[in-house]
Amino acid sequence: MKWKEWLEKWSMTSLKIKTPFLEADWQPKDEDKDAAWELYIELLTRIATQQLPKENGDEATALEGVHKLFELTREIIKRHGRECIEFTKIAIAILNQIVRPFTAKWHKEMLANAFTDSHKCDEFRNELSELQNILGSYTKMLSDMAGVEDLTELEERNG
Repeated sequence: MKWKEWLEKWSMTSLKIKTPFLEADWQPKDEDKDAAWELYIELLTRIATQQLPKENGDEATALEGVHKLFELTREIIKRHGRECIEFTKIAIAILNQIVRPFTAKWHKEMLANAFTDSHKCDEFRNELSELQNILGSYTKMLSDMAGVEDLTELEERNG
C-alpha cells in the first residue's frame, strides 16, 4: 500500500504532504507500531478525542490538554528513535497542520480573556468538537498502524 492510499482510507487527504512521500510504500516497522500504540492509548483517554459537555470542564483546561499532545508526541518519537519514521511522518503532519492552528488561535484568544465570554466559549467548544472528530480519525489510523483493535467506538456517546 502507498502512503496516499493509506491516507485516503482514513479520509486524511487534506493533509499537505509532498508527492514523493505520498508515492512511497507505507510499511510501518515494529518501532512505528509501538509508537502508534503509545499515542493511540493516550488519545483514547484525553480530551483531544473525548466529548466535553457544556456543563462539564472548562475551556482553558481543555486547551491545555490539546496542547499537551505536542510534548507527548515528541517524547514518544524520541523514545522510539529514528526507526519509527512512518509514525513520525503522520504525527508531525497532524500536529503541524491540524493541532497547531487550533492551539495557536485559542491560546491567543485565551490571553485576551476570551474564556470569560460565553459566545467565545461556545465557539471554542464547537471548534474543539471539529478537532475531536479529526483526531478521532487519527486515533483510528494509529490503531491500524499499531495493528490493534480499534476501541474508539467502545463507549456510547451522548447526543
